[in-house]
Formats: sequence, C-alpha cells, structure tokens
Amino acid sequence: MRICVYAGSSMGARPEYRAAAAELGALLAEEGIGLVYGGGNIGLMGVAADAALAKGGEVIGVITEQLHGHKLSHTGLTRLEVVPTMHDRKAMMAELSDGFVALPGGIGTFEELFEAWTWAQLGIHPKPVALLNAAGFYDKLAEFLDQVVAERFLKSIHRSTLVIDANPRALLKALRDNPVPYAPKWLDKVADEAAVEAAVEVPGK
Repeated sequence: MRICVYAGSSMGARPEYRAAAAELGALLAEEGIGLVYGGGNIGLMGVAADAALAKGGEVIGVITEQLHGHKLSHTGLTRLEVVPTMHDRKAMMAELSDGFVALPGGIGTFEELFEAWTWAQLGIHPKPVALLNAAGFYDKLAEFLDQVVAERFLKSIHRSTLVIDANPRALLKALRDNPVPYAPKWLDKVADEAAVEAAVEVPGK
C-alpha cells in the first residue's frame, strides 16, 4: 500500500504543521506503507519524506523537469521520477498511490487535493482522500464545504467521503478501514427542478 501526500513547499507559520508532517511520515513507514509525494527537499513535503526515510520507509518522489533543474529534488529517496509536466506528475502520483492525504499547504496542495477528490466523486478511482487538519488549518474549509452541501452544489454523500482528522494515526485508520462509496454525481433532475421552482417566485402565480 502507498499513500500520496500533498503538502506545502513552505514550513508554514506554526510548529504544529511541521510536527504533523513528521508524525505522518514516520507513521507511514512504521505501518509499512509507502509514501508518494512531489519529490521536493523543501517545506512540509521534505519533512514528511525525511521522517519516513529515517524509519526505513519507502519514499517515491515525482517531480517535473523544471523543478528538478532548480535543484529542488530530494536526493535521498527510494526512487525519484522526473517527468515533463505537472499533468504527468499528478497522474503518476495518483497511479502509484492507494489513497491521498493533504497536509497544510498552499494553492498547489489545494489543487492536487481537489483533483484527487473530484476523480473519486466521478468514479474514476475508488481511492480515499483525506485532510490532516493540523492545528485546525482546514477548519474553515470544512465549514465552507458544508455550506456547499447546503446550497446543493455537493451531495452530502460526496462530502462525507473526504476524511478530516487532526490525528495522523486516526486519519490513517479511517483511510484503511472505510471504503469510498460511489454515488452518481448528477443531482436528480426532477428533484432539482422542483427545488428551483419552489425557491423562485414566478410572476403571475
């Protein structure tokens, strides 16, 4: 089993972020689970990789030629794949992995997270997706996703497939124990039209 870890190329503002990355990396190695990530030697991604390597774990990095040329590649990995584009990078990371965990990070981390989650929603893969909510980093995102459900742009069953936990061990257990349910993404057309008609006042009626 391998888990793909998305994480910031920065350490962030709080020491809890670094601690969470290190704990997750070490835990994956201790559980015999390989770590797949973006191949960098910086930020939280580098911390997670180093922690897994220190425990004797398998760590596979996938990095673009551009970033590799900037000397950002981790040189001590079990395996490093250098690919032409970001699209190739994300596709290979997904192919190599059995699940996905996002640590705190920036727009690159968010983009990777939502793509993996979207693929699960569409039935492209059955792999679980999770947020490691270190120091409450993802609290407001969780609240916003609940609002998206309330506004009927996201089904509650799809919202429930995104595992969110601040504890790396509990998060990993949830990823391993809870299968991802598949439900068609498209909202029922009749129910949707009825809801719109009830919400909109039609002139003359």
